[in-house]
Amino acid sequence: MTVTTSYKRQKAFDWSQPWVYLVALFVVVISVGPVAYIWIGGFRTTADINANPAGWPTPWSIDSYVTVLTSTRFWGSVFSSTVVAVGTTAGVVILGVMAAFVIARYTFWGRGGLYALFAAGLMFPVTVAALPLSVLLRDLGLQGSFVGLIIPQVAFALPVTIIILVPFLRAIPAELEEAAVIDGATRVGFFWRIVLPLSGPGLVTVGVLAFVNSWNAYLLPLLVMAAGGMPQDLWTLPLGVQQFSTQYSQNTGAVLAYTSLSMVPAIAFFLFAEKRIVGGLTGAVKG
Repeated sequence: MTVTTSYKRQKAFDWSQPWVYLVALFVVVISVGPVAYIWIGGFRTTADINANPAGWPTPWSIDSYVTVLTSTRFWGSVFSSTVVAVGTTAGVVILGVMAAFVIARYTFWGRGGLYALFAAGLMFPVTVAALPLSVLLRDLGLQGSFVGLIIPQVAFALPVTIIILVPFLRAIPAELEEAAVIDGATRVGFFWRIVLPLSGPGLVTVGVLAFVNSWNAYLLPLLVMAAGGMPQDLWTLPLGVQQFSTQYSQNTGAVLAYTSLSMVPAIAFFLFAEKRIVGGLTGAVKG
């Protein structure tokens, strides 16, 4: 047991290729550095930031975070972002798994073309659809509403969702379906009782991706909410950051505090489901 433990400790780091760790460390610094700067900057006063932008808080102050947490607009933006993110995630998971199940498990004419159509959706940027989407939502009376934002976000998230779920669902053995049919299960019963439980990691993966993308979305909320006349108190957090930075342009610490607090739910949700995301993507690659 001692030899095995010692061997594992020796193999924890392979220093035969030190450049790999240097590159990894560089990537971590590049990724975490800006986020850490924003978080720490929220504890600094504006005068301190102007005097030394790259320094540590002198002294540490929570006034900026108190200003943000006592702002009604911040909590209104949190409410809007939560409603939109949850609605988008639910729509993406429900519609995505149903469409992926049909493409993965049914044989019909045009199945390959349908899958290719969803794959082509990955190359369709939101900016191209900005003008026609705004006109369509205005004609439907959905501009300036939560529903008018959730529906387009679900549509733009479905391609990557189906690309991930189709190989995952194809990997489910056909013997399970045959056994379910022998036991008297219908297609719907097989989908509900067997496919959904086995697809848990994949569903969590696409759900987290949809939630984070919705939480961080800026262009679609700008087109639907800001241009649609929705009250500023109900703008989502990315728009709220812009509005807050305009209102408190002289209070840099408060702007950094607002920005850092707006990241918390998305980061926490992502970290909570990190292992399931890796499992879901692994299953999709194997399939």
